[in-house]
Amino acid sequence: MKKQINLEDAQTLAINSLVFLAEDSELLSRFLALTGISADQIRSAANEPGFLAGVLQFYLAHEPTLMRYCEATATDPAVFQEALRLLPGGRQEII
Repeated sequence: MKKQINLEDAQTLAINSLVFLAEDSELLSRFLALTGISADQIRSAANEPGFLAGVLQFYLAHEPTLMRYCEATATDPAVFQEALRLLPGGRQEII
């Protein structure tokens, strides 16, 4: 049975995922390039609606990165999609 997550769990996953990528210079460089923000803007950007959803979308868009995080943290990859739906900016329909 799949564990249900709430908004707080979703936010925690996104924050932990952000910390994980911030600790990896290769991942951080790719994240910054894709988002168009600079490293010194991350802290303020993290307070913007939709930013945490964007972090999860970053992982979901690249399966090797997602799996790297999940293996390192014993996280079920399916939790990312569920968490994304709970976060502001993450409710867009996937076509």
